[in-house]
Amino acid sequence: SLPATSSAAHLAQETGATCVAAAAELVAGSDVVVLAVKPQVVPAVLDPLSDALAARFPLVISIAAGLTTEALAALLPAGTRVVRAMPNMAAAVGQSMTALTAGAAATPTDLETARALLSSVGRTLVLAEKDFSAFTALAGSSPAFVFQFIEALARGGVAAGIPKAQAVDIVTQAVLGSALTVQAEAARRAAGGSGRTPADLIDAVSSPGGTTVAGLVALERAGFSAAAVAAVEATIARDRALGA
Repeated sequence: SLPATSSAAHLAQETGATCVAAAAELVAGSDVVVLAVKPQVVPAVLDPLSDALAARFPLVISIAAGLTTEALAALLPAGTRVVRAMPNMAAAVGQSMTALTAGAAATPTDLETARALLSSVGRTLVLAEKDFSAFTALAGSSPAFVFQFIEALARGGVAAGIPKAQAVDIVTQAVLGSALTVQAEAARRAAGGSGRTPADLIDAVSSPGGTTVAGLVALERAGFSAAAVAAVEATIARDRALGA
């Protein structure tokens, strides 16, 4: 086993998990294996596990970015059930948006197992694998876009005389509240009610001749919406190039 002083041993003790010395030992005792490594090292990680995987045939859930279910299945014993998952960084605070897709050998039960596991760190949805590049832009990379938006708004507050930390706090709560409002309205629509769309909410905040519409016009003159769409398109193009 690992030294009792290792960080892995300490984490296992804190969480009630089992600490093992080698990945093959882990596979031998698991019904589900989560592959959470960089895609470029996946072949090196899986190669020495071939016998253990073939003996146990666990469900393999991969969160290796850009690695398709077909490519992963080719690195595993024939018939291995694979589910590909793509969480985002908000998993660290239990608010991930995670996409799931099943490989050729995976069953609906396997997909539900993956969904139950990933739901512990946020929301999940099943998505066709062909749409994973778009999902990367909308959920995987978009946190960075939102962080940049928060930083830019806060900078505007600093320019107006508000201390930076206070400006960031104000903007962060405003962005969080706005996101929760959109979610609440979407839930109303899903339940058959008259929930408002983001466009409707914009109209609700924008009084004729008021401050908000003046800001919106300034954003559009600066190309705000076009820039956001361009960011999505550039992210999709880069993701497809890396996966080629």
